Amino acid sequence: MVLPWAPLAAAVSLVLLCGCPGAQSSCDLKAADWLAIDGPNRTHSAARYWNELSLHAVRKDLPQPTVHARNLFHVSAAMYDAWAAFDATARGVFFTEKQPALASDAAREEAVSYAAHRVLRMRYANAAGGQPPLDCLDEGMRRRGYDPGNSATTGNTPAAIGNRAGQAVLDAGADDGANEAHKYADTTGWVSVNVPLDPTQPGTTMAKPDHWQQLSIPTGFTQNGIPQSPGPQPYIGAHWGLVKPFAMQRSGGALYHDPGPAPTEASDELRNRWVAESMSKQSLLLPDPVVTIDISPGAIGNNSLGSNDGHGRQPNPITGKPYPAQVVAVGDFGRVLAEYWADGPNSETPPGHWNVLANAVADSAGFARQPGGTGAALSLLEWDVKVYLALNGALHDAAITAWEIKRAATTARPISLVRYLAQTDPRGLLLIPGVVEQRSEGVVALEWPFAIGAAAYRTPLLWSPYQKSSFVTPAFPGFISGHSTFSRAAAEVLADLTGSPYFPGGLGEFVAGPGFLKIDVGGAVNGEVRLQWATYADAADQAGQSRIWGGIHIEPDDFAGRRVGRDVGLAAVALARRYFAGAN
Repeated sequence: MVLPWAPLAAAVSLVLLCGCPGAQSSCDLKAADWLAIDGPNRTHSAARYWNELSLHAVRKDLPQPTVHARNLFHVSAAMYDAWAAFDATARGVFFTEKQPALASDAAREEAVSYAAHRVLRMRYANAAGGQPPLDCLDEGMRRRGYDPGNSATTGNTPAAIGNRAGQAVLDAGADDGANEAHKYADTTGWVSVNVPLDPTQPGTTMAKPDHWQQLSIPTGFTQNGIPQSPGPQPYIGAHWGLVKPFAMQRSGGALYHDPGPAPTEASDELRNRWVAESMSKQSLLLPDPVVTIDISPGAIGNNSLGSNDGHGRQPNPITGKPYPAQVVAVGDFGRVLAEYWADGPNSETPPGHWNVLANAVADSAGFARQPGGTGAALSLLEWDVKVYLALNGALHDAAITAWEIKRAATTARPISLVRYLAQTDPRGLLLIPGVVEQRSEGVVALEWPFAIGAAAYRTPLLWSPYQKSSFVTPAFPGFISGHSTFSRAAAEVLADLTGSPYFPGGLGEFVAGPGFLKIDVGGAVNGEVRLQWATYADAADQAGQSRIWGGIHIEPDDFAGRRVGRDVGLAAVALARRYFAGAN
């Protein structure tokens, strides 16, 4: 199973007609993009169609993973609830009306479309991407033969039912703790204990070195290229632990999940080892064709939960054939790994990334849409609405619990830890030959950005992660990793609903060809790198590992996120199944 090469094109050269006399649409989707959204021969269900348009809207907005996880969940719930209104068994989440007399395929598709359109139109009305995403939503309605101006909620037409389902979700979100009415502003009164860091200047000043330090980038941009105002990063999602979840419940503790000890509770020795690992991974990103690694599922992956102890598996458990070796330069692997999972420029953010993966799984040749891998296959629409509800319910909850833990721990990112140790306690930077060395001019470190074709040793007072200089590191604390939590939660949902922990055929694959790398100026040495995974959990683990390679996290952020994510995913899919069965 080969995964999509890239998100939908972001070019704005094509102007699509609105279909209204004298009016034009600023929708930036090209004709080829609409073909992908519609599916081969317009075979995509209404739910898949609107999921693709949701992801397009995410790519055009500020990359706020918490907000987009919530939006994806609410759109999914609206579509599921509109579909459930016509089903004799299923129970809606926010909207529980029943209209079985109208239960034709056409009625279901229409109701689902109006439900999705209503939620998306409201949620992205003030998106950073401006008018194009909204025009694309309206254009999407017209391409399906529906009137985007029909906002009626009275009566029993499919459009009215869909509009009511969408409005029920919007009403529930008005007071769910996200503070949507005030642009998701913090409601907890968080105040930083450290002054902001300008990463273009050497060193750092930290009153509490184990706690998160905002960045102040002179010319800052979001990961998808939207300019940021001068000044310190805003803390994205400081209050997100207060948002109402889908399936999680508190069991008496202060947090939804106990992640284990935060890095702030560890010894200096452990902290220094984690920092050294982050610096070592950065050193391996040097484009060097001599140092190689086998990155096939036969050599890596198959870890126990919350560890990197696996050594792959042989043979492929689905085909019975060996996994062919994929030997590549370590630097190529690390850079592709960091960029593919970073969900950077024009991305759908980590929650949306797992929607892309779920869609690719459903598109696999011969894939049977059987819940749990047994019984009769579902229709395209029924499969899609059920998968999106469970998947995005899990991702929504993953954001809530991960950001609640981030708020409680507020731990530092590697850029602050490396610079602090280099400035105040150089002995804390463990000396590693070829990575961190003691020289006549003092302690130096091999680090990004590299001089092309040569190692670049600099003072670690200027250490920065393998990220664009206009972004550097995310606008929230490190522990726990959102990528790890999102990814393992999604992996559990997909394994449950497909009935197998394995990707179709026992192999998921993403091929990064020439020109894929956007941070580095050079391409992969051998022309392409194939990221491969046998299981959804393998892919999830690699998402977490990528943040170490990218200099964004340290080890405990990743491992704790994986453990919490597993619990989140299992709870979400169990509750979704209750809704599917109509249980109270």
